[in-house]
Amino acid sequence: MTPPASAATPPSPLAIEPGSPAAWRIAIRPKTLWIATIPVLVATCLAWSLDGAFSAWIAAVALAAAVLMQVISNLQNDVGYTQRGAETGARIGLPRATAQGWLAPSAVRRAIVVAIVAAQLIALPLMLRGGWPIVLTSVSSTVAAWAYMGGPRPIAYTPFGEFTVFVFFGLVAVVGAYYVQAGTVPAAAWLAAAAIGLHAAAVLLVNNFRDRVHDLATGRRTLAAVVPAPLLLGLYTLLLVAPFALTLAIAAQVSGRWFLLPLLALPRAIGLARALPVAPAGAAQNALLFRTVMLEVAFGLLLSLGALLHRAT
Repeated sequence: MTPPASAATPPSPLAIEPGSPAAWRIAIRPKTLWIATIPVLVATCLAWSLDGAFSAWIAAVALAAAVLMQVISNLQNDVGYTQRGAETGARIGLPRATAQGWLAPSAVRRAIVVAIVAAQLIALPLMLRGGWPIVLTSVSSTVAAWAYMGGPRPIAYTPFGEFTVFVFFGLVAVVGAYYVQAGTVPAAAWLAAAAIGLHAAAVLLVNNFRDRVHDLATGRRTLAAVVPAPLLLGLYTLLLVAPFALTLAIAAQVSGRWFLLPLLALPRAIGLARALPVAPAGAAQNALLFRTVMLEVAFGLLLSLGALLHRAT
């Protein structure tokens, strides 16, 4: 559901052996897994900070399930674009393993099925513990991960990709992981979930901004493809900066100054907002994509640290 998060030069096709671990790494895109990891980390630290609730095994299971959801999405993206003929030489982003012939589409589809089954089995203890809210969370997250590039009308072909990422890699991920720890979800957790989701949406937006010309040529109508560039750049700035306003709300909600720590990352967000409008197409935009991921990581780590310090002091 999220874009590739590496600015490195794509490996040469000659360097990748079909079916090799390197080929699977290209399809799975490990550097994107931060977007699944950060929500669980933030939720776990917040649950301990605000409700005194912490279970290591719950945190580990929630993290494993979240990462598998990201893997499902990434694998489906890889094979889905290839099967729809949307992978052309004009695309600026990193190569897809199935399009390059490094993985057979049938093998990737089987891996998706395995990942879906594994995710549900891993999440089963959480579903038993949390009841229907966690069952709904697990099932809807799986469907969304697959439907982003699967089915007759993939989300990736509509303007709703960023909203979907906001919901499932922000609201659902943080609130769900908090709920299984504490059995409740206070307002501060919802605010944190929205903040994380906004940054996750910014990652997809810059990815789609980079590919907007290619996407129009292949029939994709992403938000970046249908919204004028000036408005899109303004939205990117909003997605980058709004989470910092939410940290102010969290700090006020819980009367905790440590929750202001994420503001240390605000200059990085402002730098990204200024860089995208002037970045040349190609590698420079790939680098901004990776920097946007790292902004979410920095923000999430600082928010988690603030939560821990709030509890400890």
